[in-house]
Amino acid sequence: MNPDSDVTSRPRAQRPGLEILLVLGVSLGESAVYSVLQLANRLTVGVPLNQQTTQMNSSVTPDRPWLDLAYQLANIAFPLVPALLALYLLWLSRDKIGFDLRRPGFDLGAGALVAACIGIPGLGLYFAARALGFNTNVAAANLSENWWTVPVLVLAALMNGVLEEVVMIGFFFAKARALRWGPWLAVLVSALVRGSYHIYQGFGGALGNFVMGVAFGWFYLRFKRVGPLVVAHTLLDVVAFVGYALVAPLTDWF
Repeated sequence: MNPDSDVTSRPRAQRPGLEILLVLGVSLGESAVYSVLQLANRLTVGVPLNQQTTQMNSSVTPDRPWLDLAYQLANIAFPLVPALLALYLLWLSRDKIGFDLRRPGFDLGAGALVAACIGIPGLGLYFAARALGFNTNVAAANLSENWWTVPVLVLAALMNGVLEEVVMIGFFFAKARALRWGPWLAVLVSALVRGSYHIYQGFGGALGNFVMGVAFGWFYLRFKRVGPLVVAHTLLDVVAFVGYALVAPLTDWF
């Protein structure tokens, strides 16, 4: 046997810190940097935050629905690649995060309960922060009206749930454990990152998502399953996106 070939065939030692930096660098960490820059821009234009609007899920080519649909599907598909990368790295390290179909009843039921507990106070925090001038007006859905509008909004919500919970909970906590971080240090750092990539909405959005990150982190420490958190996050975003699209034209609350 060639000793050199034996050496080269061995897997390299895992570097969890580097893996965290690389995965975040191509996904939510990058979003956090741009989110902070966007907030700096908003704070320096001379217009109060609560008089500015943050638009989400916007049409790209509203005059050509077929091309707009293609853009929307691409915007949903490509952000899932870092989540797949995180799952692959977890598979290599044999870390299990509870993102599977082994307990579908628990995942759906617990996810719905978590969504209700987070969503109602979160909506109140949003309106309070906006009234106090700490948050922008968040227009959560700005797609042109097409047969595919609601399905695309639901898919966008699912993408957010998978990406954020797989990366910021399952992957991040597994790698933090490999770095010998304490569990609550992982919770707080994960929640801080979550809040930072939502700060483009304003300080209320950042605070609300930080609190959500702490709650989700506690849940994961308690139950060791990402599945319910993906369900909860997806439900929250479905209500926000589809609800806004349906209600906003009928009221000035938003």
